[in-house]
Amino acid sequence: MDLRIMPGNLSGTIAAIPSKSDAHRRLICAALACKPSAIEIGEGSRDIEATVCALNALGAQIKREKTGYCVIPLKQAEQPAGLRQVDCCESGSTLRFLLPVAAALGSQAVFVGQGRLPERPMRVLCELLRAHGAQADRDLLPISISGRLRGGSFELPGDISSQYISGLLFALPLLPQNSRIRLLSPLESAGYVEMTIRALKDYGIAVEQLQDGWRVPGGQHYCPPSASAVEGDWSNAAFWAVAGAFSPDGVTVTGLSPQSAQGDRLIRSLVRESGAREAMTGGALTVRRGEQHTGALTVDARNVPDLVPVLAVLGCGRPGETRITGCGRLRLKESDRIEAVCALIRGLGGDAAAEGDNIVVRGQGWLRGGHVDSCNDHRIAMAAAVAAGLCREPVRLTGAQAVEKSYPGFWRDFKALGGKADVL
Repeated sequence: MDLRIMPGNLSGTIAAIPSKSDAHRRLICAALACKPSAIEIGEGSRDIEATVCALNALGAQIKREKTGYCVIPLKQAEQPAGLRQVDCCESGSTLRFLLPVAAALGSQAVFVGQGRLPERPMRVLCELLRAHGAQADRDLLPISISGRLRGGSFELPGDISSQYISGLLFALPLLPQNSRIRLLSPLESAGYVEMTIRALKDYGIAVEQLQDGWRVPGGQHYCPPSASAVEGDWSNAAFWAVAGAFSPDGVTVTGLSPQSAQGDRLIRSLVRESGAREAMTGGALTVRRGEQHTGALTVDARNVPDLVPVLAVLGCGRPGETRITGCGRLRLKESDRIEAVCALIRGLGGDAAAEGDNIVVRGQGWLRGGHVDSCNDHRIAMAAAVAAGLCREPVRLTGAQAVEKSYPGFWRDFKALGGKADVL
């Protein structure tokens, strides 16, 4: 789907969508639990549905209801016979969380995926599983898993992928032996691991923090809480926050937790550093245009990689250089997100360049307008829509349907805030 997005500011109030990061974690915990439970969640997404379908393939029974999901866990559901095909679609979280879980359960399964997921690296995780009793036939999709994982010491770099660590944290409590996860380098995307540990705690799983990792006792049992609700999503709220930074009337996003473990709540300080006015009352974040801050700004994106596309757009709105560092892992997202972000800015008449694993944006406070290809990347498509708030001419966006991966209602909400987008 191609759209023509008209220049103009957004304003108004919108509710945050559910965090897909939190939803993945709660669905997995519920599927491993000792009894059925319900998870309260509003609007879903393709990635969340990928985890639901993958858990069902492994033997759970998860059904969508009016207010969320009803989960009959693997222990109580009728188990499928023979080899199971687990389709992770384009969701890296689904794949990296559930491959260790399948190994811990002793499942015989083949994991498959779509889009760029078969290109995304799995070698370190697969080697760890093989070293502890499981069999994984390849390091890239499709991967057949068999055997059963054993506990012990799991050593891996902290900068490889927080999703590997979360996958192990889900799996290791299921084993009879005690285990330890030891990091060989500093942890990146620490907020995502903290989200996993909080979800595990809610389901009765104990994890002990160590100086260089975690100790995970074996023989534990997942027990669902009396109520489990998915929190609002800071990653997607960031797009509206940046749109608010360009708008004199501002944008308010409700349903966010200021105490969330989501690293992307860093957007609050980043819009302030760019000169916007920001305030949070309860769970409502309001951002509106302030005085532009000029000069150089450097942002380390290692713990907030999902913010990079909209941060680049934010950089276009402030005269001066914005340098976004630590972006190396973005080359293996739904697109080569470093190149896609630079192409987005340049396609709208701005100045952006890749310098190794960094992105440098030289902003002038406005953009011309022009053409953006989403590269089938949801965050590129949403960033292009926000960039229209800086443009003097329309934005033509190719592949606008990419938003369905994480935010199917994005264009509805864009229009609710006064945005104008027409199908070409």
